[in-house]
Amino acid sequence: MIFTRQDHERLDAILRKAAQREVMPRFRRLGAGDIRAKQNPVDVVTEADEAAERFICAELARAFPGAAMIGEEAVTQDPTLLAKLSEAELAFVIDPIDGTLNYASDLSLFAVMAAVVVRGEIAAAVIHDPTADDSAMALRGEGAWMSSADGTNRDLRVAPAVATRQMNGMASWQYFPEPLRSTLPGRFPAFLEVGSLRCCGQEYRLAAAGRLQFLLYGVLNPWDHAPGVLLYSEAGGHARLLDGRPYSPTERPAGLLCTPDEASWREVRSTLLD
Repeated sequence: MIFTRQDHERLDAILRKAAQREVMPRFRRLGAGDIRAKQNPVDVVTEADEAAERFICAELARAFPGAAMIGEEAVTQDPTLLAKLSEAELAFVIDPIDGTLNYASDLSLFAVMAAVVVRGEIAAAVIHDPTADDSAMALRGEGAWMSSADGTNRDLRVAPAVATRQMNGMASWQYFPEPLRSTLPGRFPAFLEVGSLRCCGQEYRLAAAGRLQFLLYGVLNPWDHAPGVLLYSEAGGHARLLDGRPYSPTERPAGLLCTPDEASWREVRSTLLD
């Protein structure tokens, strides 16, 4: 099937509405019982995550009957849902609040995002910033752009390639298996600056807008990376697994590196791993 520009705009409208109705009214108003730890104290879920996911899935089911819904919180309860990504004609991968720890900590660095997967391939993406009320959007083969609340758009383009010592990047090194978890931070002084926003969606937005030279991730949950990889790629960037293969939302290997071009990808990978 073809996911059209009109379909894309409908998806963006649903995410914006979820942010307005479910996410922002609860921001900085959560009680102690509204926040729960999942696998560890920094992996949390809130009442807002669950409410936003229910709203998004219900609206998408009405707009796109028969589509598969792969939401982060639903997969937490039923991991077998991930199999639908490779089986479905049309699937939506949904992160109701990316950067939940920031959200629960009253820090306005979070996003509401979704990717459209058609027969296993990412076809479209939206990463919405509820506080700025704008959406970074990408449609396969049609580029990436920022859509503002007033209806204006501006094209997104990754940063030009620069020397390693001038690179500014984001790295989620703590999610790599050992020994990389211990060795990666020791390589960071080779770059100008390496940080983390604890929100993949906001990091992908910055990188697609040319504000970062690289992104490095360990755990590759599809709701965290399917939207961002398409956004970054359509903005002209080079996103590959650490073994050089293209990213696929149907696989969950460890290690993804995004850089402006293939030459800088090889340079950054060598600096980090060799």
